[in-house]
Amino acid sequence: MKQKDYQILALALPEDILKAKWCGDFDRALRLIDRRLASGKLPACMQKRLVLEREVIGKLPLDYVYTREEAIRLVQEEIPDFTGEELDALRDDGRVDWIYIQGETMYARRFYETLLTVDPEIAARAGKPPKSESEDQKLLDQNMADMKKNGGASWRVHMRASLQIDESAFRPGKPLLVHLPVPRATSTMRDIEIVCTSHPILRLADADAPARTVSFAGSFEKNEPFWVEYRYTSEARYRALDDQAVDDHQPHFETEELWPHIRFTPLIRTLCAELVADETNPLRRARRFYEYCTQVGTYAYMREYFTLPDSIPDYYAAGLRGDCGVQALLFITLCRCAGIPARWQSGLFVTPYAQGCHDWAQFYVAPYGWLFADCSFGGSAYRAGNAERHAFYFGNLDPFRMVANSALQADFDPPKTQLRIDPFDNQRGEAEYSDCPLDWTQVRADWKLLEMKKLV
Repeated sequence: MKQKDYQILALALPEDILKAKWCGDFDRALRLIDRRLASGKLPACMQKRLVLEREVIGKLPLDYVYTREEAIRLVQEEIPDFTGEELDALRDDGRVDWIYIQGETMYARRFYETLLTVDPEIAARAGKPPKSESEDQKLLDQNMADMKKNGGASWRVHMRASLQIDESAFRPGKPLLVHLPVPRATSTMRDIEIVCTSHPILRLADADAPARTVSFAGSFEKNEPFWVEYRYTSEARYRALDDQAVDDHQPHFETEELWPHIRFTPLIRTLCAELVADETNPLRRARRFYEYCTQVGTYAYMREYFTLPDSIPDYYAAGLRGDCGVQALLFITLCRCAGIPARWQSGLFVTPYAQGCHDWAQFYVAPYGWLFADCSFGGSAYRAGNAERHAFYFGNLDPFRMVANSALQADFDPPKTQLRIDPFDNQRGEAEYSDCPLDWTQVRADWKLLEMKKLV
């Protein structure tokens, strides 16, 4: 499936299908889809939309695994006095994620992780140290001080990234295609090396590919992990921004819509106008969008993006809950709606203490050029009362990034033919058989930091 085909997700669904979907009657929703597809009355665009919705409905329940009783017991393992009434209140406050499945409330698999991350009281009751005292957070503060003093920072990193197919999904001897994300050339990434791989390489995408991967293909008899080792230098430059230095004339590239998610919906247009008010300076405008995304909304782990509504920025603007990518998408969309160039960037957050997926944004203001906005890290700093770090992540970025993607919905090289695990981004890797896709429950991504050394 081509990446442009996913734009059709922006089309509205028939009301009866939506009713069945959101009360958790997934079997009925699928029957209604099949009846419409068999009717012969649908335009081609709606046929494609309903075919994709079948996939969404099939994947949606996978992220919601706890009944109310199971959710309570999970929390009580660390907080024995936690009650069902507390869980109900958290749900009504929008602080835990849930859906109906066959009329029963089911809770997201990472709802408790979200509470521990963003709710200091819950974390304290569970005996967890405050997030602000973690080694990662201390490293971020030290890096910020170093960058301001030295004008920047750089680190040399040696990593191994791997993807393992679940034994239940492995099909010996069947043609398999695997993509693993690898570092791409950007203004902050240099001296990139592919050191070695687990299997012969089918294709290493160009260094500046918008979603750079290394791919493997074959008919494998043993279910062995696919991995790639790489080295890179991540370099971050500190910029002290001055609103008065902004040029009178600004560029207009990277300001268009990108369906299904970067769209100037009525909510986006209205919110953009409200936040901008009479401000004309693009740097101040962008700062207002950043402050809204970091101070009004809050962080929450998300289900798979493929199963989120047809406008992720609307989802965050209306519900005020989202993870790093959801927050970045709202910032990007508001910037573009206001005529400020903005784009996606993602890959890994890599420190000596942890490695994992992460998303952030770039925006362009002359004469500075491309700047960074990490709404997730900025929001975390704001919740912790760290005003200096909150301000730092508007315009600046730390060097603890492995950049693999510089665009949303970018095709792979070579392209996938089946439905992607994540049609919009790639941080963990993808795998498919020639006749069927694999979903996120059937693969496991992992990272191993082999060496990390500060250069400046």
